[in-house]
Amino acid sequence: MPLTSLVALESPWSDHFDAPLVEWRRLFSEFLGTFFLVLVGAGGAVVDAASGGQIGRAAGVSAPGLVVMGVILYMGAVSGAHLNPAVTLAFSLRGDFPWRRVPGYIVVQLVAAVSAVLVLRLLFGDIGGLGATLPGSGFTDLEAVVVEFLLTLGLVSTILGTASTAQNVGPLSAIAVGGYIVLAGLWSSPVSGASMNPARSFGPAVVSGDFTSYWVYLVGPLLGAAAAVGVAVLLRGAGGDAGGLAAARGGLADLGAVAPGTEAVPAPRQPSGDPRSGDPAVRPPTAG
Repeated sequence: MPLTSLVALESPWSDHFDAPLVEWRRLFSEFLGTFFLVLVGAGGAVVDAASGGQIGRAAGVSAPGLVVMGVILYMGAVSGAHLNPAVTLAFSLRGDFPWRRVPGYIVVQLVAAVSAVLVLRLLFGDIGGLGATLPGSGFTDLEAVVVEFLLTLGLVSTILGTASTAQNVGPLSAIAVGGYIVLAGLWSSPVSGASMNPARSFGPAVVSGDFTSYWVYLVGPLLGAAAAVGVAVLLRGAGGDAGGLAAARGGLADLGAVAPGTEAVPAPRQPSGDPRSGDPAVRPPTAG
C-alpha cells in the first residue's frame, strides 16, 4: 500500500522532525552533501595542478554549482541540503529551522569539509594550495570580504526566495541555486575565490594549517546571510511559512516515520457510489 494512504497512529514520535529515528539521516545527508561540495570545489584547483592546467578557471568554478544542484535534487528532501553554515544560520534567523539543530548541522559540515580535503591530499599530495580560497593577487582582504558579503547576500536571497510559499518552485530551486553559484564564480573568483561558505574554506585552512585570511570567509558569508534574511523580511515578511519550513527541514516527515512498535493503519475508504465497488451511493436528502 502506498505510504500516502497510511495514517500514523498518535505517538510521542508524531513530530517526525524531532524523531531520533531520522535525525541521523539528516546529519549524514549534510555530511555527504558537504563532502562532495568541498571535494569538487577544492578538488578543481588540486586536480588542475596535478594535471598541468587541464581544468581551467571556468570549469573549476562551474563544478561546485553543478554538484550543489545534484545534491539538492537527490538529498534535499532529507536534510534540506544546507551544505553551508551560513545557510543553516540564515534558515534559523528566518524562523524556518530550530536553533537547537544548528550545532549538529554546522559540526558535520565542518567535519565533512576537512574530510574531503584530507582525501584530496591523500590522493594527489599537497598541491594546488589544497583548493584554499584566498584573496587573489592584487586584491586586498577588505575587497575580498566585501565581495564575499555581496555574493552570499545573493546566494542566500536566492535560497530563501525560492523556498518561500509565495515563490516555491520545488525542484527548480536546485537550478536557481546551482546556477547562481556558477555565475558568482565566473565573475568574482579572481577576487576572493567565490567561496560563500565558511565550511568550504575551513577544510583547506585546517589541513594546510594556514588561517591567514580565513576571517574573510567567515565574516563575509555570515554577514551576507544575515543581510539576506533582512531582505527576505522586507520582501515577504516574517518566515515560518510552509514552503520555508519544508525547504529548511527536509521532507522526511512525508515518509511517515513512527516509533518502534507502533503500526500504521489504512485510511478509511470513502464510499464511491459505484455499485461495482459494493459502496452505497451517497444521495442528498429528499423532501417529504
